[in-house]
Amino acid sequence: MNRSNFLGTKFTIMDGEPPHDSSLPLNCKLQQKVHLKQVLPKVAAANYKVATVSYELNVLRTRGPRRMRCTMHLIPISAIQEGGTAPTPLKFTNYLNEHASTTTPDSTGFDNTPESTQRAREPLVLKNKAPRWHEQLQCWCLNFKGRVTVASVKNFQLVAAAEPSQNVSPAEQEKVILQFGKIGKDIFTMDYRYPLSAFQAFAICLSSFDTKPACE
Repeated sequence: MNRSNFLGTKFTIMDGEPPHDSSLPLNCKLQQKVHLKQVLPKVAAANYKVATVSYELNVLRTRGPRRMRCTMHLIPISAIQEGGTAPTPLKFTNYLNEHASTTTPDSTGFDNTPESTQRAREPLVLKNKAPRWHEQLQCWCLNFKGRVTVASVKNFQLVAAAEPSQNVSPAEQEKVILQFGKIGKDIFTMDYRYPLSAFQAFAICLSSFDTKPACE
């Protein structure tokens, strides 16, 4: 589920389903769902905040693709650090609970969590890869390696936006984590990789279809 602000510049991606263990067989999932309803019949439906997608205002009306940033609230920056892993859906709630419990201020009112631990638990932020101006074609270009064939303002590639203190290698920051682009009339392709899930990637792409007069 995507929620947008009035200008269509900020979207909040929500998931109405509770975390589940994707490694379980289908029949186990169904049994587990029935079991939860029987044991917890009064559990209220909740929305889980997955990500926030922000589009930069184009005040000067300059030509070029939209600029966007995606904050992945359920994926820590440590997921793309050396040896890091992304939490599975079953661990999302535990990850948030652990994060809350380890950032409790001490008696002095200050957070006593080690700085390195805090940095590792910061959410992964994605930014659109900067295009290059093609003099011969007189347009902004990105290398989609043949996966995108039609120019569109909706086309984009996302890479990690990491600070030097977050210890993410330059090679990792150059990797395209999500790309989306047009190949025909009302036909688009989406390619994504770790640490995004199909749901997260698809929801980000959906945000590009909303009208954004302030960004173009």
